[in-house]
Amino acid sequence: MAGGIVFERINGLPAHALLVHAAVVLVPLLVLAALAFGLVPWVRGRIWWAAALLAVVAPVAAFVAKESGEYLEQLLRSRGYPAEILDQVATHAGYGDLTFWWTSALGLVVLVHIYATGHFPRVPAPANLPGVADIALAAGSAVIAFVTAYYVYRTGDTGAKAVWTGV
Repeated sequence: MAGGIVFERINGLPAHALLVHAAVVLVPLLVLAALAFGLVPWVRGRIWWAAALLAVVAPVAAFVAKESGEYLEQLLRSRGYPAEILDQVATHAGYGDLTFWWTSALGLVVLVHIYATGHFPRVPAPANLPGVADIALAAGSAVIAFVTAYYVYRTGDTGAKAVWTGV
């Protein structure tokens, strides 16, 4: 469990229920930015800054959601919630872990792609990036973006079902 006040409660409520919304918004935006930057070269000059910002902020949001979820899972276990609910929470948590790791990988690849194509101001780009490297980075970010989108969907779906099934 992470500990620390930010992962536990906000105004007496489990923080996860509030903090998860940042990941729900920012991770799909990173996916879209990665796809746009990688697959539509003529927009790169306009969106590189948003892609770079999302490449940093979305993994942080996924991490905070994951850590606050781990606290909530421990809280539910300590309060004796039924095994059926805890199993659903464990499945959701597993997808949340994968979402964090894939989001982090996507953020890293997007930042490397932005650097490699020379879009960071005042940062020298690598000399004569071969076209094949640009294509490889674009393809890699697209594949990772689709995997990330799948896991953020599965995380949200299993979380919503754990909360709302039978209500």
